[in-house]
Amino acid sequence: MRLVTACVLISSTTSLVANGFQATSPLSVRTSRVSTSSKSVATAPMSATTSSSMSYDEVNKLAFRALQSECKELGLSAVGTTAALRGRLLEHFGLAKEVALEKGAAPAVTPEEIEELCATDGITFCDESDPDFDFKSLLSDVMQKSSVGHWKSATRKLKKLNKQYSTSDRPVPREAYLAVLEACAANRNNGARACEPARKILEDMAESDYEIPVDLANSCVMNSLGEGPGGTHDQCGGIDAALAMVAAVESSPNGSSSLTDATYGRLVSTLANDGAVEEAILVLRSMVVEKLFTPPLGTFADVAKAAAKSDDHAEDVLQVLTFAKAAGYELDNIAAVEAGRDLLASGVIAAEKMDNLALGLRLLTAAAKAEGCAPDSGDDLVASSSAAAQRASTLIHKRAIQQACKDNGWKLAVKLLELMPKRGLTPATSVWRSVVSTCCKNEKSRKATAILMDWITLANEGKADKPPVNVFNTVVNTCEVCGEEDLTVKVLDLMRDTLDTEGNIITFNIALKRLAKTGNIIGCEGILIGMLNEGIEPNVVSYTTVLGACAKTKNAAMASMWLQRMSARNCSPNYHTYNTALAACLDGKLESTFIASKIASEMVDDATFELACGVKGLAKFKSTSPDTYTRFLARELMKQLRENWRSGDIDMALAKSTTRVPLLKLVDLGKELPPEVLSEIQCEIPEEEEDEQSENSEQDYEFSLLAELHKDDHRTAMV
Repeated sequence: MRLVTACVLISSTTSLVANGFQATSPLSVRTSRVSTSSKSVATAPMSATTSSSMSYDEVNKLAFRALQSECKELGLSAVGTTAALRGRLLEHFGLAKEVALEKGAAPAVTPEEIEELCATDGITFCDESDPDFDFKSLLSDVMQKSSVGHWKSATRKLKKLNKQYSTSDRPVPREAYLAVLEACAANRNNGARACEPARKILEDMAESDYEIPVDLANSCVMNSLGEGPGGTHDQCGGIDAALAMVAAVESSPNGSSSLTDATYGRLVSTLANDGAVEEAILVLRSMVVEKLFTPPLGTFADVAKAAAKSDDHAEDVLQVLTFAKAAGYELDNIAAVEAGRDLLASGVIAAEKMDNLALGLRLLTAAAKAEGCAPDSGDDLVASSSAAAQRASTLIHKRAIQQACKDNGWKLAVKLLELMPKRGLTPATSVWRSVVSTCCKNEKSRKATAILMDWITLANEGKADKPPVNVFNTVVNTCEVCGEEDLTVKVLDLMRDTLDTEGNIITFNIALKRLAKTGNIIGCEGILIGMLNEGIEPNVVSYTTVLGACAKTKNAAMASMWLQRMSARNCSPNYHTYNTALAACLDGKLESTFIASKIASEMVDDATFELACGVKGLAKFKSTSPDTYTRFLARELMKQLRENWRSGDIDMALAKSTTRVPLLKLVDLGKELPPEVLSEIQCEIPEEEEDEQSENSEQDYEFSLLAELHKDDHRTAMV
């Protein structure tokens, strides 16, 4: 009886001891891990302080892109999963031992060690328990939690299974990873809250060389991207998580072809919207060049729009356009869809920032060629797609027109101006004026008139400012030069109807020139009377033009009379005026020679005063000093006087002592006066009035109009 009892007791004791070892084995492991972790925490600050600039905790807190950035700065490889990048940094900073201590586990207790510890004389112990019991039990829990969608609990148990029970001979099976990953990926990564566990699972699967299902990989990456800052969704997931997942999937078996173009495209668009233009372009380049994908136009448009917003990335838009062409898109056709128009608009904005006018115009021309935009045109839709695109398009056209006008390319300037309203752009007044002036400069009277009429039409519709009077004057003068009498009248009528005015002094002077070309002195007088009736005081150009009519008809008497009228209106003549009056006296008559001598005497007096006291104002408008043409006229008049005394009209001695004297003085008048002459002159030059100052800028243009007054006598035309 005692033997039986003893056997029973021994048997019970053996069972309790064996169960006790099985129960305490995990505990001993946990105790060992706790002590190891405590040792790691204790040594971390010392390591961070002595051997590196980053601590273990700081490295562990870095997100995927931050890890890549740190690796690049330190000259380390920036390719791989989160764990690989973090491992490189920890090894660089000398923190790899802490990782080993954290991951290390207490050695398993073997049956031989148990037998040795519990050895008793005459008693032999035999462990018949399943050595994989805990592994299988925890694995069963993982699968059960995953099947009911408890992703948090399943993730924790999978982590415990991987760290405490998995070995190289007994790894965590692929099915366990997939079960937990499917639970995490459900309901769009559970509202992106399961993104980090999903990332870790993908990285563990890649490290274990497990193939990742295509649908599951794409779903995890796509659902980790949101619309919040950094591509997050309710502060979960984001670009860093997505990039880490992509790196893990691509490093897995057959992973290089697992992710679709839609997944990469979503990642590129999110990067672009977050302002990471350079990273977006790198991924986009990989899609087009390496993976031979054809991303949707929206992907290119998102990157281009992000790049066009910054002056620093304007040139990157050209790269995006190049990738779009490499992907198979034709710029002449993409404006038919909204994404294509956005891409072209970004190109226009970037072209304006780079001052690449040719590129901007080329992109708008490409948009105009697109079919399927009816009833609108593609270039109109591109230019009006946004405020920034409209501004850039307007500035590009304006600068291109200004450059064309500078190069005297009136055809190009006109074509660009005509395109602006078609593209919904409003030309500025300076643009209209530049094109009209360029056409007039090239004596294209009909084209200038047509542009002026278009300008007036837009002004009547409230889409532009009304043309100023000087633009009408320019066109009227061009019509006069080109001999377009009907157009001249038409433009004058347009000016009266548009501005409700008969014009300004330049307009009247142009009308005077028109009559002076025909020698119509009476008509010129009527124009001057009309000017006075309108309250416009004739200026030196007005009187000089009338004298041009006298020169045309060789009417010396009228020329002298108009000089007197000019002085009576307190309008001082200049050397242009005197030259024209002298030219009117070259008719061979003695009476005209007498008048010329009188005019020459007046000019000598004015020129002598100017030499003594200086000229007030611009010399080209105010000076009376004789020029080369003046001396030429004086010599011609002295020849005329010689012919007069040879014909017996006047005594030679009398002519030489009286009539010829002022003409000789004109020829001999130098730039300096004798001291005795200077002492007799008292200089009292009146201050230039404000009205005269404002007229100087206009008189330069008015004198240029007179250059065409007499094409048969260029010298007279210079009055």
